[in-house]
Amino acid sequence: MSVSQLIPWNRGRGRDRGAVASPRDMRDPFDALHREMTRLFDDLWREVDAVLPQAGSSAVAGWPRVEVVERDDEYAVSAELPGLREQDVEVEFENGDLVLRGEHRAEREERGRRISERYYGRFERRIALDTEVDVDRASAQFRDGVLTVVLPKTEQARAKPVRIPIAKAA
Repeated sequence: MSVSQLIPWNRGRGRDRGAVASPRDMRDPFDALHREMTRLFDDLWREVDAVLPQAGSSAVAGWPRVEVVERDDEYAVSAELPGLREQDVEVEFENGDLVLRGEHRAEREERGRRISERYYGRFERRIALDTEVDVDRASAQFRDGVLTVVLPKTEQARAKPVRIPIAKAA
């Protein structure tokens, strides 16, 4: 699609050749603009999905959705993974990042499907943690489509902050 096709008076040219503006378009130009912008963004996301099938739209959409809670002695990370089983998910801790990986497989192939907003494919989500974690005591639980990972902090990371007095300059 070229930019010139976005201009209302160029609609009859190019790909939309022979298209006639509806009476509603002539009455409300803002309604027509809204429809055109919606179509433009739909086309854009379709192209992004076509270009990045392996990287997956998960990077773009932030899937899976996570919640990170930092407490004095631990991190608690919850990730929503509806439709997955625990064997479809892999949890690792590497270079200070909690890494969630997996694959969401399609249950069946339907040729008559008109609309599908479901995500299928591999995903990876990295969550950077800024303090040291005791990986040997880490635990993960998968229940009702929610993965919960508890990462205890090391003794060094749990130490209370020490206030450093500021001396006056001479």
